[in-house]
Amino acid sequence: MAAADLRALVTGASAGIGAAFARALRARGERLILVARRVDRLEALAAELGGSEYVAVVAADLAQPRAVAELAATLEARGLGVDTLVNNAGVGHTGRFVEEPEDRILAMLDLNVRATVLMTRRFVPGMVARKRGALINVVSTSAFQPVPYMSTYAASKSFLLSFTDGVAFELRGSGVRVQALCPGLTATEFQQVAGTDQVPFNKTTTQTPEAVVAESLAGLDRGKERIVTGWLNRATVAAQRLTPQSVSKYVAAKMFEPKP
Repeated sequence: MAAADLRALVTGASAGIGAAFARALRARGERLILVARRVDRLEALAAELGGSEYVAVVAADLAQPRAVAELAATLEARGLGVDTLVNNAGVGHTGRFVEEPEDRILAMLDLNVRATVLMTRRFVPGMVARKRGALINVVSTSAFQPVPYMSTYAASKSFLLSFTDGVAFELRGSGVRVQALCPGLTATEFQQVAGTDQVPFNKTTTQTPEAVVAESLAGLDRGKERIVTGWLNRATVAAQRLTPQSVSKYVAAKMFEPKP
């Protein structure tokens, strides 16, 4: 495939960190493939970033079992390849695990874990063959410890952190840069969907999506395989390493326990 057909693919690009990645990568001269469920938002963003010559839009719900395979087939049919992959799509929910509907738990795991692994497996081998490319998996600071009342979400992010760190080591020297991006509280729609806008955690320091993406791309340029964004988040993660897990779990529970 000609180099001109290679693009940066961003999932969950309709809002928040995904949209910020799209704008930042386009500002760097990248041509884009934007993927999300809300095609109207994708099309509006594509128009903002230069239209169809520079930005391809694909509507997809990556939580569905065949979505990644169908996305890959669509891109192949349109003559598009992936040179940078930003696995940003993800979802969370706040509540007691024993009260969570099973279908919501499985949908979260399908999107946060299965889709990210399959997207990585589908598109990174081409980068390795070309000896160039980049993979950014959007993780979370919740990956560093258990988080009561967001137990499944935090566990899914712990998986992604371990997975991305392992893949990064395997791909050293291949020409493919790999990064686990770990933001903390960010001003996006995630809070409303997850319900964290109703818990004490929502009152902690917030970063903008643009600030998170700027740190990510600056770290990628420096070859940083793991980025925790924001000085306060970095301090918190460092403190967690020195704190007994019984204490850190108690603090996390107080931060995320839903109101009655």
